[in-house]
Amino acid sequence: MLSAVDLVFASEVARDGLTRDPEPVEHLAIRENAPGHVELWASLSPMVVEEPDDWTEAIDHASAPAVRLARQIADTVAHWLSSDEMIPGRGRRLTPGDVMVLVRKRDRFIHALGRELKTRGIPVAGADRLMLTGHIAVQDLMAVARVALQPEDDLSLAALLKSPAFGFSEEMLFELAARRPEGRSLLSAMRAAGESDDAIAQAWQTLTRWRNEAGYRPPFEFFANLLARDGLRRKFIARLGPEAGDVVDEFLNFCLAAERTGVNSLEALIALLDGGGPEIKREMDQTRGEVRIMTAHAAKGLEAPVVFLVDSGSAAFSDSHLPRLVPFAAPSGGWVGNGFLWRATADMNNSFALGLSASARRKAEQEYRRLLYVGMTRAEDRLVICGYHGKRGQAEGSWHAMARDALMASPHTSEVRNPATGETVLRYQVTKTGAVVAAQGIVEKPGSANPPPTALYQPLPPAPLLPRPLSPSGAGVTVERDADVVPGSRSPVLDAPAAQSYALERGLAVHRLLQVLPAVPFAERAAAGSRYLARIGNAWPDGEAERLWDSVDTVLHDPGFAAIFDDGSRAEVEIMGRVALGSGERAVSGRIDRLVITEDAVLIVDYKTNRPPPGSLREVPETHIAQMALYRALLAPLYPGREIRAALVYTEAPVLIAVSAKTMDDALARLTHA
Repeated sequence: MLSAVDLVFASEVARDGLTRDPEPVEHLAIRENAPGHVELWASLSPMVVEEPDDWTEAIDHASAPAVRLARQIADTVAHWLSSDEMIPGRGRRLTPGDVMVLVRKRDRFIHALGRELKTRGIPVAGADRLMLTGHIAVQDLMAVARVALQPEDDLSLAALLKSPAFGFSEEMLFELAARRPEGRSLLSAMRAAGESDDAIAQAWQTLTRWRNEAGYRPPFEFFANLLARDGLRRKFIARLGPEAGDVVDEFLNFCLAAERTGVNSLEALIALLDGGGPEIKREMDQTRGEVRIMTAHAAKGLEAPVVFLVDSGSAAFSDSHLPRLVPFAAPSGGWVGNGFLWRATADMNNSFALGLSASARRKAEQEYRRLLYVGMTRAEDRLVICGYHGKRGQAEGSWHAMARDALMASPHTSEVRNPATGETVLRYQVTKTGAVVAAQGIVEKPGSANPPPTALYQPLPPAPLLPRPLSPSGAGVTVERDADVVPGSRSPVLDAPAAQSYALERGLAVHRLLQVLPAVPFAERAAAGSRYLARIGNAWPDGEAERLWDSVDTVLHDPGFAAIFDDGSRAEVEIMGRVALGSGERAVSGRIDRLVITEDAVLIVDYKTNRPPPGSLREVPETHIAQMALYRALLAPLYPGREIRAALVYTEAPVLIAVSAKTMDDALARLTHA
């Protein structure tokens, strides 16, 4: 393979623009002894076809050289697949994903080859780039919108009925459209014909539903329902191939992006698409098992075992490619920036204009040869160089001509017969092919994969309604599984906000002081606490602020509470998760007042301001124990192998009451009814 590249670019003219080095190009292959070859097919010329005098008779467009070459390539690939063609250098059978077809530009040949491959049942990836509105699946979706907006649009409706959305045959559509009374729309004719034809009646009902939804659904939601709920995506892929799936996905992305810019109606979206849709760049993945068709420029960085390099026969450059305003560099000592030359007719060109044209021609020819190099080096095991030309003959210096001149002079080139087409072709081969043994393992042929499960196409079940998150501090003795939230009697709009109770303010103040003061230096704690209580407790009863500070100060200085406020502890830790309660799960969201984490244990501490405080664990309210049990259940998966302990600090005494593991287990079991 690489020696053929060296031959083609051996001359200085062929190497112009390929490299800056004057030495000939020489490649060294890693797979040195692996067999491979290059085939050169004859360039196809136009055939003279007599056009019929009767303009109503069909013209044979299949005689065009691009169509004939597409048929030859499709026949060759089909022969390889049907005869279990082996790739000698790899010891396995050839698959459609091993074939890549490279062209210089996107023209009618791409569509002709795609059609020929699909006719033979060969999976094809389609074009690597295409206009969104140029794909027939998008045109069908736009026809749906036009019919929904204007039911009297008979042309759009006829195209829609023939599309994969409904699949009407030519005869069925003709009978429906041609036999209708004069002045009656096609949609009205469908309604009348539906009385005796179930298929037409079902189609009319579907169109009616789409028309109704078009009046209130935004574009993205409207088309997403068509593609998913009504199965249009599945129908498009079944008729047009996997390429249609990528296209409709990009179409939905376009609808969503348009809605974000204010295009919220079908009419505005269709007007936007009629003005020109975006260009889609598709990723050509070899693992999809499809024949890839792309330009040589887009194939940079890709490889394939078998590559067809197609030369369309056009010249590398034409003066008509130049713009009317040709930029050029400013002369030495001239102005700053580029200048522009207005190109008039050819007879008005001077030497300066001809020099600019010659420079542009040389750059275009250099890029033309670089693309040939890219195309030839994409092939790993087999390269087929083919092409076609117009009535003027093959252009000098074309891809096909360069390869022909280089390979025909080599002693390693011989004539062989293409078994698929019967044509004689040239084959260049240095390393001879020995006996090919298939690699061990089962080789699956295309189409042998198991069909997807039927559940994939069924509507998803409704999502379960999750109860509101359970707050541990508000957990009761039991949790009703389907308990509803009782609405309050106060109006959030008309009634004045309720004043915060003194007990709530007092509890918040205790939590705030115990959260912040442990980080304040010892000598500054009393002053900081007095300032805070003077600000928030100015409306409290006399002496309450002082009594609260005494409680907090006692907790902070009690040696029995010292471990709670060590450097490794954290205050006000938000936590949320799921806890298994009975036969189901409940979401739990809360805040741990103090969390102490050591190497072998985790301590949960919660502050309480109850009056009077309990004296022992038996006197602790059940709701407080349930709160600790929920916190413990949430933290257990986060700290496996560590003991999760819990304690309650009642600031009025102050007293620290440890909650045993058995007590919390019993409280957690009582939270849900059996």
